[in-house]
This record gives sequence, C-alpha cells and structure tokens, in this order.
Amino acid sequence: MGELVAQKKSRQKNPLTQIILLILVGLFDVGAVWFIQNAWSHGFTQLIIIIGIITVMLNLIFLIPKAYPFRWMALGLSFLILFVIYPIIFTVYVAFTNYGDGHLLTKEQALPIIEKATYLPEEGKSYSWTAFKAESGDYALWLINDDGETFLGKPGEEIVPAKPGDSGIGEADSKGIPVSIEGYERLNGLIAATDKELPNIKFGLEGDQTIQIRSPSEAAELETRYQYDEATDTIVDQSNGDIYYNVDGTFSTRDGKTIKPGFRTVVGFKNFKDFTTSPALRGPLVRIIIWNFIFPTISVLSTFALGLTIAILFNDPDFPFKKLIQSLLIIPYTIPGLISIIIWRGMMNSEFGVINRILDGLIGWAPHWTTEPIWAQIAILIVNLWLGYPYFMLVASGALQSIPSDIYEASMIDGASGWQSFRRITLPLLLVAVGPLLIASYVFNFNNFNLIYLFISGGPPIVGASTQAGHTDILISYVYKLAFESGGRGVQYGLASAISIIVFFIVGAITLVQFRFTNMWEEVSENV
Repeated sequence: MGELVAQKKSRQKNPLTQIILLILVGLFDVGAVWFIQNAWSHGFTQLIIIIGIITVMLNLIFLIPKAYPFRWMALGLSFLILFVIYPIIFTVYVAFTNYGDGHLLTKEQALPIIEKATYLPEEGKSYSWTAFKAESGDYALWLINDDGETFLGKPGEEIVPAKPGDSGIGEADSKGIPVSIEGYERLNGLIAATDKELPNIKFGLEGDQTIQIRSPSEAAELETRYQYDEATDTIVDQSNGDIYYNVDGTFSTRDGKTIKPGFRTVVGFKNFKDFTTSPALRGPLVRIIIWNFIFPTISVLSTFALGLTIAILFNDPDFPFKKLIQSLLIIPYTIPGLISIIIWRGMMNSEFGVINRILDGLIGWAPHWTTEPIWAQIAILIVNLWLGYPYFMLVASGALQSIPSDIYEASMIDGASGWQSFRRITLPLLLVAVGPLLIASYVFNFNNFNLIYLFISGGPPIVGASTQAGHTDILISYVYKLAFESGGRGVQYGLASAISIIVFFIVGAITLVQFRFTNMWEEVSENV
C-alpha cells in the first residue's frame, strides 16, 4: 500500500508529466477562449457561462494536486453539465422569451440590420451605373444621370464630373461607358449585379450626398431610412416620420406596422398564457391534450391485457407447441420499432395497403386510416398494441412464475372459480410486481413521439387550426411542430419550450402517482 502511494506521488511530481499536463490544459483553455469569443459575437450568453464553468472546473481539477481524485470523473462531469444541465436551463430560459421566427437575433445584432435600410428622398437623384474594381479590392462607379451627364464616384472621395478620354479614363464604348479606368478593371454587368459587397458601399464623401447601388441597373442618392433613439428605445422612419416602439422584441407603430427583423427578449409568462388562453391555440390544444391522455391510457390497458392473457395461456405446462408459439409472439419485440412502424404505415395505406385490399375483398369496405380522425387514432392504438404486448407478455410470464401454487390449491379447496382466483389472487399479486412498470409504460406512451410522428406525423390535420396540429398529435409532437416546422404561426421556440415545461410537470405528477399506487397494491397483496 505504501509503495502504491509513493508511486502515485512520484508520478504527480514527475516534471515531464507536469509539463505535458500544463500544455494540454493550456490548449484546452485556448480552445475555450476561442469558442467563448465566437459565442459572444452571436449573443449566446448562457452557453458562454456554461463553457466558462466547465473550463474553470477542469483547470481546478487538473492543476490542484488535492483535486487529483476527481480527474477520473472530469470528462463525465463536463458532458453532464454541457449536454444535460445546460439544455434544461436553456429550455427554461427560452420558455420566458419570444425566441422564434423573426426573433432569432439579439437586439445588438438586429439594430445594425435595420439601420442598413435606405430610401430615396424626393430630391434625390438616380443614375445608371457601371462598376470597376482595383486589384486592392477598391471599387469605382461610372455614373450616368437622366440628362446624360457622366460622373466618377469612389468611396471616401468627392463625386466628380468625368468624361471618357479624360486623364486616366479610357475611350467610350458604344454605350458611352469608358472601357477602362486607370488602376481599375471594368466588371462584367452580371458579376457586378451579384456582388454582395457593392450595395453596402457608399460612394462619395461621408457627410455629403453619397450614392449607393439600389438595383442591378440603378444607383441613387439614398439616405438611411430608420434612425434608432437609444434614450426612448424607439425607431424613427425618416421617410415619413413614423415612430416605432419596442413591443416585446418587435418595433411597431401604434397602428400595427412593424419592422423586421425583431430580436430576442424576455416576455415573462406570455408563452404560458398563450398556451392556456390564446384563441388560436385553444381549439387544437384541447383536442391534443384530451387525446394525449386517452392514447397512453388505452395503450397501457390494451397491451397489458393482451400480454397478460397470452402469459396466462402459456402458463399451462400442457399447452401444445408452447415454445414455438411463444417464440413467434416475441417477434414484434425483436424487430426495431422504427421498422415496425414503417411496415404498419405501408400495410395501412388507404389505397395500396395490404390490410385495406384484404378488407375490400372480404367485406367490400376498408377504413381510411390516414384521412379520417377516428380511424387514424384507432390505427395508432393498433400499431402500439403490436409493439407493446410482447413486453408485458414477458413481464407477466415471469411474475406468474413467482406466485406460489399452493395459494391456488387453497382457493380451489374453498370452491373459488377460475375468474375469482384471477381477480382475488393473480391480479393483486401481479400488480405488486408489474404496477410500477404500468406507470412507467404510461409515462413512456405519454411522450411516445416516434410512433405518432413516424406513422402519420400527427395527422390528419385539424381543420381550421392556425398551427400545424393533427388529430393524432400528442403534446410532444405538437411541440416539435411548433419548434422545428414552420407553419401558419412560424417556428416558435419560446412557446414550444413553455409547453415542454408543462409536459415535464404533467409527467412528473404521473410519476409521483406511482408511489401512491405502489403502496396501495402492496397493501392489497398483504390481504391475499
């Protein structure tokens, strides 16, 4: 033991080991600083804080000798903070913001974009233009006004009258434009029109009337349209005098006109209020929430009932071909759920699916699984029954084996029927073992995104809904559509995060119920 401690201390004091450790920590710190700088430029303050915490933590762990025992778990702690704790914190933060379409930028990022907007005042002049470019990357414009007068414009220099053949200016082509300008190369019209730098360059002296490219064929004496007033947090439209006020991250006038883009800002409980009170959301949300409770309830009851029934049948040792049939019944559990769902989606295709073709041939009618709401919900429940019953069949089979046979013998002597034995003995004792799994299955199905989305994408659509909501959508699939699929109201990360938090509390409440029912089932089993 003493030798191991001595070897450990010698490794810690080894100069080469210390130098390598310092180099690795230094490289990590350089990368962290670079990442933080980029995150700061994009306005990701929360991510900066998290990366900063991880960086400080790793430095303390690897540079302080007393923190040596924590090194083996340093990587795991870092990933825990970055990929578990941070997403939770960020989701909670986003739920209280307007983050979404039109509000993806910070205020500091949005204002420069808004202030780039220009307009042509009544007294402003317009020109046709031809661009020239120097090897240094500087531009020059050859300008022709409506009266045929020609000018030469350069950034930071006065715009002067010029003619082809003047000093440093080549001869004119058939359109009256010089073929060359000393130090510059004439740009092809198509290339110049697609140059993203040109429209942002002001030709002429700052403070005087400058000229900017307005379109592929026109340059004009443009002026800045929007002027931001930091003192009042308003924007003035200099073309008509309209005043835009900051309303939850969008600059709007009193009569409803807005400026794009908006910016991210905290809106308090607005997203939670919209979730419960917005007329645009209330209609589909009521249906979605009701179905969200019906779907897992029926799924758990049906899969448990079928699995238990099969388990009881095969609990009889004299059942013929028992092992073969059991193996076949477990097949749905061995096939990946993704493949099973896609296969069922094909079989239930309303026009070409094998199930509908068989039903048409037998009875001359088949359900419209994907277009009629009630049949779409039934189809979801059927597919989930297929996916879920093998699990409960295996669980129930194991639980049945643990019930002592002498209890059944005693019940037979007392004259109990098969149903009475099942209701008074089998089911109470079974629920003690399976009860927590039923609750876990309910929670899983409450958020069973894969089945809902892969089978029918939550469809068919709810007619009249202002968002992409479907009759088979559950809250989690509806949140996905709000967050990642642009619909009538656009992508709304803030609202989606708020709904996610509500779903979390619902699932948490369901989980807590598990303890109550588990205790109740244990009390019942004691009386058997």
